[in-house]
Amino acid sequence: VDHSAFKPTGKLVSLALHGPPPRLRGLSGLASVFSSRTSRKSVSRAGDDNDMEEGEGYRNPTEVQMSQLVLPCHTNHRGELSVGQLLKWIDTMACLSAERHAGCPCVTASMDDIYFEHTISVGQVVNIKAKVNRAFNSSMEVGIQVASEDLCSEKQWNVCKALATFVAHRELTKVKLKQITPRTEEEKTEHSVAAERRRMRLVYADTIKGLLANYAIQEDLDSRDCSCMVPAEKTRVESVELVLPPHANHQGNTFGGQIMAWMENVATIAASRLCRGHPTLKAIEMFHFRGPSQVGDRLVLKAIVNNAFKHSMEVGVCVEAYRQEAETHRRHINSAFMTFVVLDADDQPQMLPWIWPQPGEGERRYREASARKKIRLDRKYIVSCKQAEMPLSVPWDPSNQVYLSYNNVSSLKMLMAKDDWVLSSEISQVRLYSLEEDKFFSFHLEMVVHVDAAQAFLLLSDLQRRPEWDKHYRSVELVQQVDEDDAIYHIISPALGRDAKPQDFVILASRRKPCDNGDPYVIAMRSVTLPTYCETPEYRRAETLCSGFCLWREGDQLTKVSYYNQVSPDILNYVTTNVSGLSSEFYTTFKACERFLLDNRNDLAPSLQTL
Repeated sequence: VDHSAFKPTGKLVSLALHGPPPRLRGLSGLASVFSSRTSRKSVSRAGDDNDMEEGEGYRNPTEVQMSQLVLPCHTNHRGELSVGQLLKWIDTMACLSAERHAGCPCVTASMDDIYFEHTISVGQVVNIKAKVNRAFNSSMEVGIQVASEDLCSEKQWNVCKALATFVAHRELTKVKLKQITPRTEEEKTEHSVAAERRRMRLVYADTIKGLLANYAIQEDLDSRDCSCMVPAEKTRVESVELVLPPHANHQGNTFGGQIMAWMENVATIAASRLCRGHPTLKAIEMFHFRGPSQVGDRLVLKAIVNNAFKHSMEVGVCVEAYRQEAETHRRHINSAFMTFVVLDADDQPQMLPWIWPQPGEGERRYREASARKKIRLDRKYIVSCKQAEMPLSVPWDPSNQVYLSYNNVSSLKMLMAKDDWVLSSEISQVRLYSLEEDKFFSFHLEMVVHVDAAQAFLLLSDLQRRPEWDKHYRSVELVQQVDEDDAIYHIISPALGRDAKPQDFVILASRRKPCDNGDPYVIAMRSVTLPTYCETPEYRRAETLCSGFCLWREGDQLTKVSYYNQVSPDILNYVTTNVSGLSSEFYTTFKACERFLLDNRNDLAPSLQTL
């Protein structure tokens, strides 16, 4: 998923809230794809880059690149690059990058969703770039970008982006990874958002369970035409592969890219048995490696179509490993879900037969496929969409809560990571910064207060206390405590400027503690839509998509408090009046915030202590 494609915006009124509104198991001999000259140059530069300042010539020390000419031996029956081959190259690059940072062998733990935007033909060039976005304790997130290039026309296309999680592996020794120091705006954004993506992966299973709780399979099946249904068992595929030395990586384990290529092969066969044609792989959802395999192991690959959705189908694939002397003892080592379509002569998706699931396990897979499709749509709409395609307020629903929270926090972190902030004014150590972009104007207030960061986080997280210091808040009602980190509030704000009506907001507030030393405490806010809180004649409904606080621990009892807001043209006059110095409302409100924190620095916020 292209998590960095989304850019936040905002719309509003009040300084504080709305302001004024505003992806596996190691590497193989494929490393030889680099010419010796390129490899020596890359390695020698890696050390030098540690001391380089960002700017012209800067290169991330963990970055590796590959360019491959697509030959007939790399393609499928249509003369297009086999996705299995592409997965091998992707895994190779990701592992090279991870090991460059870790300085020791690394294995792939998982590969996040991959969406394939374009196919690649014989004679074209594949360009792959990988770099470590963030290191945690012993794991790290590696970002991979794949593009294709036509050497004759010089045209280039984005093919896909991937996110892989690698784990540093050294026998008998616990590996503690060094932290990444981001330098460019892009690196700062990916580093900051990686923590929120990790959080989202960890709650994935719970999200699926929540969706299935209210899913009625019989109603779904009853609504379909039984005359064109295909029993799911007719699509089942089982294949056995013997792991040979050429399939192993430099650590002796089966090369993760090879396993993924075998999985793609059996999934394609299963999809073909449903459509009786040549399917095209459009998306892969989460390769998850559960354990290693070695030379001499037998790998049993199983695939079956779980569900079909008019123009697409989901194929589930799992891999089990066993030794010849212990065939009955099989180990589940990998699983993934792949989405296929069948394209006509005009590259348009064709209608597919429906799937009739087998009772028991088949029905479970059928239901879960529907839940995964819903999650994919949420992610594509909420997380990966373009800014212009995103409404300010997204309908709130428990099933998309994870992705709304992710979007909420990551949008604020992306705004925070921008490099072009300009200091507009400074009054009594309160700094006001502004940022002008193509379509949006943002402001950022900053001060240092003599309050512990954790206490400041608790006090500012409690929006119900906001009226104590922010005059832009008339009243705050807690609508729903979603979980210990997220809550929805209804806020009434006084009329702004010449507006005759007060404004109201329905806000999702997401709070995050630091993931590592050096990370800020985050309080992110964005508008959501609730059917129980529709717009009323009494108030003018206002919205915000990106605003909130970031709190850095500067020392013992010392915290840097920063407020960010991205505004829209309708309240631009209110904001620019402050930025230009014609009004000091921002300064007055922020100083009131400082006094509130100082006066309550020894208080406890009982409702938020679980944070």
